[in-house]
Amino acid sequence: MKLSTKLIHAGVEPDPSTGAIMTPIYQTSTYVQTAPGVHKGYEYARSQNPTRQALESAMAHIENGKHGLCFSSGVAATDAVLRLLVPGDEVIAANDMYGGTYRLFTKIFEKVGIRFHFVNMQEVSAIEPYINSNTRLIWAETPTNPLMNIVDIAALAALSKKHKLLLCVDNTFASPYLQNPLDLGADLVLHSATKYLGGHSDVIHGCLVMNDTSLRDQLYFIQKSCGAVPGPQDCFLVLRGLKTLHVRMDRHCSNGEAIARWLRKHPKVGKVYWCGFEDHPGYAVAKKQMRGFGGMMSFTLKDDSLEAVTRLLSSTKLFALAESLGGVESLINHPASMTHASIPRDERIKNGLTDSLIRLSVGIEDVDDLIGDLKQAIG
Repeated sequence: MKLSTKLIHAGVEPDPSTGAIMTPIYQTSTYVQTAPGVHKGYEYARSQNPTRQALESAMAHIENGKHGLCFSSGVAATDAVLRLLVPGDEVIAANDMYGGTYRLFTKIFEKVGIRFHFVNMQEVSAIEPYINSNTRLIWAETPTNPLMNIVDIAALAALSKKHKLLLCVDNTFASPYLQNPLDLGADLVLHSATKYLGGHSDVIHGCLVMNDTSLRDQLYFIQKSCGAVPGPQDCFLVLRGLKTLHVRMDRHCSNGEAIARWLRKHPKVGKVYWCGFEDHPGYAVAKKQMRGFGGMMSFTLKDDSLEAVTRLLSSTKLFALAESLGGVESLINHPASMTHASIPRDERIKNGLTDSLIRLSVGIEDVDDLIGDLKQAIG
């Protein structure tokens, strides 16, 4: 079955009681048992919910995995993966990553004895020196947030298997429509479903997909025990979003390319970070493991003063100044003070995330209108 068809049909069956073609929202906290311990597969909504299970099944199908688990946010899904570890374990993670993930790693899990190494993953050979007998997990994003660096998932998977490590890939920026990390050897794929999967900026949600049943059982125990589960309404909204992911992503990609190439020609724009440029350091890998380059990009101005950046950020009409990404509407963001503010400035600057960097999430509006908006804002 082709992915576009999977997105509409995977995990979804007509409601057996009514024939409803859309999965019902099972808004209940508990389920009646015919006798103690005798039930129809559902006991309590923290453990199971039919709407959530439909979405978990759909997510497994569209990521070509066997098992899906849904959480109340992308950070909650990340938290569940880290709870597989014990004090003394070590994690190798990308030095260019979402600020919320960095905060969770350094401010929460470092306190309980987990050690993190933040390294440049563009050259997989540079990772091996950080691997030791305590290493348990490699954590990667590709494309990275916000510098759009590319990590070779297959090479990283080979390295993780060589050392018997767990590899988790955050696939939020690409979405399952553009990239499937499990097919390339990853053990876990993570999504902030808040973004492209939901697609309409109206839900907070996260999910994990995996093939290994033992790993699924461990993560399900964490999901059930720690309780960071999404409500049925949220699951319904993501199920709805999945049905149009392919048509939305096609427009995100075409709009993104047009805007990236326009920005690169603008006399007032400095550097543009977009992995679809033929001279991007990761272009060959991106071309190999992705089916398109997406609608995410970052750029700088030649006048990189805070005054010039603030003026641009405050001047757009269609690009809304807001955190998050992946919705149908276009967003503009200042990572240093917004999504990545939790990363110490020295650390940000060292990794290339300057105070003047601007991030765009290109939506599905008419591209001429979006370019016109940027043109008037840049001046």
